[in-house]
Amino acid sequence: MPTLKDIRVRIKGVKSTQQVTKAMKMVAAAKLRRAQERAVMARPYAAKLKDMLGSLSAKVDTSLNPLLSGRSEVNKALVILITSDRGLCGAFNTNIIKLAYKTIHEDFADLHSKGGVSMICAGSRGFDFFRKRDYKIVKGYPAVFQNLDFSTAKEIADTASGMYLRGEVDRVIVAYNEFKSVLAPNLKAEVLLPIAPVTSAKESSSDYIYEPSPSAIIDELVPKHLNTQIWRMMLESNAAEQAARMAAMDSATENAKELLRTLNISYNRARQAAITTELSEIVAGAEALSS
Repeated sequence: MPTLKDIRVRIKGVKSTQQVTKAMKMVAAAKLRRAQERAVMARPYAAKLKDMLGSLSAKVDTSLNPLLSGRSEVNKALVILITSDRGLCGAFNTNIIKLAYKTIHEDFADLHSKGGVSMICAGSRGFDFFRKRDYKIVKGYPAVFQNLDFSTAKEIADTASGMYLRGEVDRVIVAYNEFKSVLAPNLKAEVLLPIAPVTSAKESSSDYIYEPSPSAIIDELVPKHLNTQIWRMMLESNAAEQAARMAAMDSATENAKELLRTLNISYNRARQAAITTELSEIVAGAEALSS
């Protein structure tokens, strides 16, 4: 049975932990607001650019740009994984790593057995996980979210598109957490390359004259599209990470509060038992002296 001193030390430790988790929750909440604003602001431009390129590629010869033309056989694949740099954010990293693992071992099981799956890892957690298990990592970006910059997204997009153009990969998948709400991120594994054409009834009935030329427009839009999509995914993941950390720290603070309540009850009971024992000893001593 723990002594009063043991319980006091435990209470002090839990209080210190509660102060840390409460502070981390407030910091995550402040960061979430900024990250959410950036992610939401990036969505309309990225969506419009994707629709424009998809609509254009549906009306012209996709051979004008190799990034638009899919390949009959997928012999090699590239998985871009976006995780966080730090922990203490619940199951945020675990879930997205599981999705990437499932994509590699189920969707590309035959390719993986032949060594045909390579990876680009943005974020320390995913990079460390797959590096320790000897996966083929083309490039790693640990601590990328310490100073999130568009140049990193551009570098990742350039690496992926370069590998696709050289025939080193036939498909590029991006696994990331899309910010949906504070309570639940949306796990996604999207095909980045080849760029799929988009058609709709409204667009199919329209006829456009392209100036200067379809090939020139496509060549201009494709790099912007890839850079913007990777940047948007990184912003979404950053916002989802802060939301997950805020929720995890809030839960930890509430658990500490409940644990303190339990420890205080145990302390009061132990203190009451100690006082009762002392009184019993005093009474017994007094009776022994009087007799």
